[in-house]
Amino acid sequence: MMDTEAFREFKTGLTLLRDRHADKALPHMRRAVDLDKNNPYYMSYLGVVLARSEGKWGEAERLCDSAVRMKRNQAQLYLNLAEVYAAAGRREDAREALESGLKFARRDVRLTIAMNKLTQRRLPVLTFLSRRHPLNRQLGMLRHRTMRIFGQAS
Repeated sequence: MMDTEAFREFKTGLTLLRDRHADKALPHMRRAVDLDKNNPYYMSYLGVVLARSEGKWGEAERLCDSAVRMKRNQAQLYLNLAEVYAAAGRREDAREALESGLKFARRDVRLTIAMNKLTQRRLPVLTFLSRRHPLNRQLGMLRHRTMRIFGQAS
């Protein structure tokens, strides 16, 4: 009985969170965690809600990190941890969390997409043309290969 109530609270909180109402989602997520203290998803999303609604970065990080340790192969938990880091202005920590996620949850494309969003891109070679222009694309690939040869690209 408690599990279904916890799940119902979690779903309500998740819906509010996705609708950008983190402050309204907080009591639902807290209730879900209170009812099922060992569910890593509830803990992780409570961390995200705390970060978004109250800016409690330390507590949010602790909850998300604990969730990741409980279930290392779940990509969503790494995404939540990275979101908390990014919201706190810790982009490098967010990148490291996603890299860890790629080691343990390899097939999840969401981790790669999130990693690409955190990685800063260089300016197009010819700034007066769009990034997608064929000339910029070819010159960009050439620049990337050249920089890799000289050890300046990652």
